Amino acid sequence: MKVIIIGGVAGGASAAARLRRLDENAEIILLERSGYISYANCGLPYYIGGVIREKSALSVQTPESFGGRFRVDVRVKNEAVSIDPKEKTVRVRNLETGEEYTESYDKLLLSPGAKAIRPGLPGMDDKRIMTLRTVEDTLAIRDYLEEKKPKRAVVVGGGFIGLETAENLMGEGLEVSLIQMEDQVLPPLDYDMACQVHSFLRGKGLDLRLNRTVTGFIPKEDGLVVWMKRTEGQPGSQSGQMNQSGQPGTSEQTKAEEESIRADFVLMAAGVLPEMGLAREAGLALGQKGAIVVDEHMRTSVPDIYAVGDAVEIRHFITGKKTLVALAGPANRQGRIAADNICGRDSVYQGAQGSSIIRLFEMTAASTGINEKQAKAMGLDYDKVITFSANHATYYPGAENLTIKTLFECSTGKLLGAQIVGFDGVDKRIDVLACAMRAGMTGEELADMDLAYAPPYSSAKDPVNMAGYVIGNVRSGLVEQYYWDEADGLSDRKDVILLDVRTEGEYQNGHIPGTVNIPLDELRNRLSELDRGKILYVNCQSGLRSYLACRILSQNGFSCKNLAGGYRFYEYVKTDRTYDAAPAGPCGAKL
Repeated sequence: MKVIIIGGVAGGASAAARLRRLDENAEIILLERSGYISYANCGLPYYIGGVIREKSALSVQTPESFGGRFRVDVRVKNEAVSIDPKEKTVRVRNLETGEEYTESYDKLLLSPGAKAIRPGLPGMDDKRIMTLRTVEDTLAIRDYLEEKKPKRAVVVGGGFIGLETAENLMGEGLEVSLIQMEDQVLPPLDYDMACQVHSFLRGKGLDLRLNRTVTGFIPKEDGLVVWMKRTEGQPGSQSGQMNQSGQPGTSEQTKAEEESIRADFVLMAAGVLPEMGLAREAGLALGQKGAIVVDEHMRTSVPDIYAVGDAVEIRHFITGKKTLVALAGPANRQGRIAADNICGRDSVYQGAQGSSIIRLFEMTAASTGINEKQAKAMGLDYDKVITFSANHATYYPGAENLTIKTLFECSTGKLLGAQIVGFDGVDKRIDVLACAMRAGMTGEELADMDLAYAPPYSSAKDPVNMAGYVIGNVRSGLVEQYYWDEADGLSDRKDVILLDVRTEGEYQNGHIPGTVNIPLDELRNRLSELDRGKILYVNCQSGLRSYLACRILSQNGFSCKNLAGGYRFYEYVKTDRTYDAAPAGPCGAKL
């Protein structure tokens, strides 16, 4: 059996290794157009920032070591230029010599990955506007930093690569502005969870420009001028065009809406699209965003052709819907499963739930399953809880809170998704929640999980257990919730009392407009001050004391609701909205 694999890295290289383990006699050819077949894609920003110092550390396997160990014919700088499914051949170009040749195959595996988006904006062809997708990209950016000694950079895009590169550039002493088209960074998170990340990044000195769309670049000898406008700008503005002065836009209104930033170079990290050119020309069925359609065995619509990795459309494990997941873990598993099926083993890919994590300076953000945006878009009957729990016993030094948002199905309690923002301990909690979702557990069952405890690592009630307790309380009717986006409009209602049960000092440091303050420890003795004919909307700092207050109130004849996440969560969101509404100065400072 002769197998050709187009593309290395996570999907292609893992498939090649699995094929050899299953079939010692197969002829395996791996074609890779770059000079690297298996590299640490997720580590690229850290080489730019000098955290990873050795160039060789980026290569998980060299062509020589991989080819020698697995007896694979590895051909780097060889690009597949066309596929003939009827003849079962691949046309290949040697990028060093320009020579073209044809290889036949019995089975073909596509692992082309995805390409960085480079929008067709004015000035986009300037060499100082770079992308980060390959080792070659990384080396070029690092060389630019060392040779040109830039002082200021603009990063376009608030996903994983954009944020990690921004952090590493700041670590190298550069001033960095990050432009994001949406109202938040990290799309796997919901906006309210991302607000905590925004606050932290701004505190570190990142000039964060949310709700901005880049409209063009003006190359100058001493750098670039980056023009942008607010995403919610007036319809009909022509800000994508250049006027006679060389600036984007043509109208006075447009000029007023636009902002500019000067930069020595720009990193475009505005997302990726599947590399589907070969597949399309070969007649393979394509799905959303041009991704290659595959079945549960990673087979394409054309016999004897398989596909894996960032270029394929897969099933979401939680929703069952088709989706794209550009992550290394799923690509590795898909490569293994494709190899199994090529070798006659009935191996099935069950889908991905998109588990991801990122560290930004000392902060960590992670998610698994679906978020609230997705749940709403699909019309799911869901609910959510927001908990604050210390990462380990509070009496042990160094305890810090984790913000955990957990989504579940109302009718069954089945877990749908989770997001965590915090510091130490985020990683193990998101992994526990990911496993719970994979097992089909309900929110209540989280309370029964027997998790390891010692004061440096956790508490007797782990944060995962606590999420389970709160879900159980909500589903059993022990407490009703309301949310940050409902709070501000409640003070106008005649049938409502807004009650803050924090201490007087906490209340004076900031509170929801219209709330009255009765500290929890005084509540039982002051019930006569409250009107039983009104609904009490109760809050504290985190949601715990207000839950206790609701239990007191409900057993004394009051109707009450508890603020999910508490005032702390509410304040993060309100502060973020206030910050973004303020005008920005020429270098990102708020005026």
